[in-house]
Amino acid sequence: MMTRRGFIQTGAALSAAVRISKGSPNGKITVGMIGAGARAHQLMQALQQRPEQTEITAVVDAYTGRVERALERTGGRAKVYKTYRDLLADKSIDAVFISTPDHWHTRMILDALGAGKDIYAEKPMTHRSSEGLQIVKAARETGKIVQVGSHMVSAESNRKAKELIASGKLGKVTQIRASFNRNTASGAWIYPIPPDASPKTVNWEMFLGPAPARPFSLERFFRWRCYEDYSGGIATDLFVHLCTLIHYLMDAKVPSAVMAMGELYRWKESREVPDTVNAVLEYPEGFTVNLGSSFNNQFSGEAPFQVLGTEGALTISAAGVTVYPENVREDNRWIIGSWPSPLADAYYKDPKVIAAEVENRPVAPVQQIKDEGGDPMPAHVGHFLESIKTRKPHWEDALAGHHAAACAHMINLSVKQKRMIEWDFAKDDIK
Repeated sequence: MMTRRGFIQTGAALSAAVRISKGSPNGKITVGMIGAGARAHQLMQALQQRPEQTEITAVVDAYTGRVERALERTGGRAKVYKTYRDLLADKSIDAVFISTPDHWHTRMILDALGAGKDIYAEKPMTHRSSEGLQIVKAARETGKIVQVGSHMVSAESNRKAKELIASGKLGKVTQIRASFNRNTASGAWIYPIPPDASPKTVNWEMFLGPAPARPFSLERFFRWRCYEDYSGGIATDLFVHLCTLIHYLMDAKVPSAVMAMGELYRWKESREVPDTVNAVLEYPEGFTVNLGSSFNNQFSGEAPFQVLGTEGALTISAAGVTVYPENVREDNRWIIGSWPSPLADAYYKDPKVIAAEVENRPVAPVQQIKDEGGDPMPAHVGHFLESIKTRKPHWEDALAGHHAAACAHMINLSVKQKRMIEWDFAKDDIK
């Protein structure tokens, strides 16, 4: 960790608007991949869709097989580094993509900021809530770009959904329901282990880093999301995506209170974290969120993400956004039928009652907004590259990443302590 003085000095030295790497004669943004697992390879593919903008020049990982595949993907042009610190020391690298296990994120982000790199960090940004404040402060002091990788906010259909909500088309939004359900071993992070994995091909100490010392374990290395030392499970993997999108759509910051329950019912192999979690989040902006996830049944309905307002509902699915007007009307016949007949007759002669309960009203149509942009992850990567050039951060900056991760940390704390967890807005951290 760098000192505050060190960050200020680094920020002053790197305050130029844009630094184009001397190591890239064609003016491209040079990128180093810190971590070369499955997600990193998806990010590499997204970067390679923009060959005119960027070039992957460096890679580091604790498993040699992933490095081998990364070199194959880059045509052998990327340089392999022994440690991430060696990679950060290379001044020819403009930006880094951090896609390591969660427990490494904060240290690597802070070190990368200290080295003057712009950063794309996979979610969750932090492994503990308090770490977010360190990153937010360091990003401000160095002036470097930090973007977190919850890519749903870069879907064009979700941008339109945000505009619809802000326009008041749904009326007053008071509830949001969202879920992520799965029913496979891979969905529960019980991933296959490469046949060549051994102490010769896996650098166990590099993987552990700041985590507690433990004996060599291929299960922990390749299925790290299943263990509390390296991950927050469902909350930090899946709910962070949902909370990020909720904050984006609703212009919300962070829940004021969270209640959650979680249990491990089925996927007990190589696992500590629950396979089922349900949570209720209360927001000071005036709405409540219900989050749910099960790894024991994949049914989520046609709309696993629902925004419910007094004038309509908005759903988000793989197909895009659908808006359902409420089309409500009062109907008190079953109540009025118990009144004396003269009173009932008089009730239905009232012009206000006629307008509200008797006259036919036109039915507002359902509105559909198809998501024609495809996978939003490449667009999210594109926003990061644009931010490097303009020096204007994307919406999902360090502060947004801190607050989205905080939702997950509050949920996990509530599950573990079996109590409501509250947010301290004055210190911007969990009470």
